[in-house]
Amino acid sequence: MDNHKFAFIICSNNSIMLNECIFYIHQLIIPKNYDIEILTVENASSIPSAYNEAMVSCNAKYKIYMHQDVFILNRNFLNDALSIFLSDPKIGLLGMVGYTKISPDGIMWHIPRCGNLYLSSSAPAVPYPPLDTYSYSLEQDGYSSVALIDGFLMMTAYDIRWDEETLTGWDFYDAFQSINFLENGYRIAVPTQLYPWCLHDSDHFCNLIHYDEFRQCFKQKYHSLLGKNINEIVESMS
Repeated sequence: MDNHKFAFIICSNNSIMLNECIFYIHQLIIPKNYDIEILTVENASSIPSAYNEAMVSCNAKYKIYMHQDVFILNRNFLNDALSIFLSDPKIGLLGMVGYTKISPDGIMWHIPRCGNLYLSSSAPAVPYPPLDTYSYSLEQDGYSSVALIDGFLMMTAYDIRWDEETLTGWDFYDAFQSINFLENGYRIAVPTQLYPWCLHDSDHFCNLIHYDEFRQCFKQKYHSLLGKNINEIVESMS
């Protein structure tokens, strides 16, 4: 494992989006003595299978799993994220938007969220909640500890296999993987962002055909955690 390397892992089915995503990555300031690489997976059958394929082929300690329509605007993203990981080795997962509690119905956006992001003007009204409902953390340590993070960008400091056996599509991989990290004793962080670090350029089409199927899987597997906040979840796992 190369402790001084970042890997950007991107599922892609649109070369225009992918090229713009990569353009923003190339504008980032790279920490001194660190390297980056970009891995793309095309024509994947599911996000978990694509992420597992890339994960095992990559020796970078820090992996950024992201959508092709996410553009990183904070040029100091890598330094800022690295400082959070280095502040506490128990922090294993980092996202831009997170939730300190698991909703009783399993749907992330039905509960208060922290973090920040920009959405394009064409973003669908559903499932994204209004930005004025976000709670912004001003904690002195620079991040909030959460139970779940949104999957548009998920950065890891440790490799944990994605559940491609259960999740054969494009939904709920973020919730399952967040719990996987908590079960392995790691913390999940969402940085304080006075200005959003990322823009998510989602279009009007939002395919939620199989969303409820995987929501039921999540509720069944993690029924004991539904409705609990991060402190209660960690206590139940200790």
